Amino acid sequence: MNTPRPHAPLHDVRLPVQAKLAAAWTSFMFLYLYVDYLALYKPGVLDDLLAGIVHDFETGPLFVGLALTLMAVPILMIVLSATLPARVNRVVNLVVAALYVPVTVFNADGEPWSYAYFYGFSIAVELLLLAFVARSAWTWPRREPRES
Repeated sequence: MNTPRPHAPLHDVRLPVQAKLAAAWTSFMFLYLYVDYLALYKPGVLDDLLAGIVHDFETGPLFVGLALTLMAVPILMIVLSATLPARVNRVVNLVVAALYVPVTVFNADGEPWSYAYFYGFSIAVELLLLAFVARSAWTWPRREPRES
């Protein structure tokens, strides 16, 4: 029986770019969702929500549609990152990551300074994840052309 030695070097298995991107978008999506969920615990937020207001916006069909779209894109990016062909996958990830940078920063607009850590930390992590997506897509490995 061949048992590995306890102090032998670990085998570093490389993940395909698609798996890395899908994992990053999954992390981004969960963080995005939990920030919105935890924001419900701030005093007055539920009262505003019951009155039909979120961040000074009325919670009508337009708001709900936009909110769903903002959440659906990272959700779709999980499956798209795992299934699209490399060339299209690379472009889509670069474009969507770039578009979500201002969306991510805007999420803290109008928030009180007392929640600076909450929003600052969440935005920093979201931006790091978006940077990881952009870097992974930008540095997508290229296959060497076969010699004829």
